[in-house]
Amino acid sequence: MERSLFWKTLQIPARIMTSLLFDLKTYGIENVPETGPALLAANHQSYLDPILVAVHLRRPVSYFAKSELFVNPFLGRLIRALGAFPVRQGEGDISAVRETIRRLGEGYLLNLYPEGTRTLDGEIRPIQRGFALILRRVEVPVIPVAIDGSFDAWPKGRKLFHPHPIRVMYGKPLQYKDLKGYEIVELLEKTLHTMLEELRQKRS
Repeated sequence: MERSLFWKTLQIPARIMTSLLFDLKTYGIENVPETGPALLAANHQSYLDPILVAVHLRRPVSYFAKSELFVNPFLGRLIRALGAFPVRQGEGDISAVRETIRRLGEGYLLNLYPEGTRTLDGEIRPIQRGFALILRRVEVPVIPVAIDGSFDAWPKGRKLFHPHPIRVMYGKPLQYKDLKGYEIVELLEKTLHTMLEELRQKRS
């Protein structure tokens, strides 16, 4: 999928702002496929994460957003135009799973947060098993994405972000073809923990 003019127009100021406010550095972008369906499986530190994951990529990213964000007509139209679709948190939203499978079938690059919600302390929460269920329906590249510093910039419960260095790393695609569901979850958790520690070493 190609970036729309709207996406490109917003991406330019987003790159400038993330550089100025967060000194954003990204690593491993070459691991993200330039075409075809793929999942970007990232840890979730703050509301900034969807922007941080997508801002330096050369293709558009589609992503989940909690259904409450679509209640506001203006915000709803804006995030839909940027590739978001709603999911009802904590309700086992089958429609969101179907939409995920449909978009992957159409070749989208999809950003998921398998923890299910933002971290409370900056550390990685347990990965939800529903992530593996999606992979049983569609066999696509899964790119682990580690985010560090986003929690410090905008922790859960704080009304507004503040400047803080942020780093994002895109890992090599996971090798999960012959793994069982729980093994996929364990592999992703282990990979994200390792990548997050590597990012923190780069920052220190």
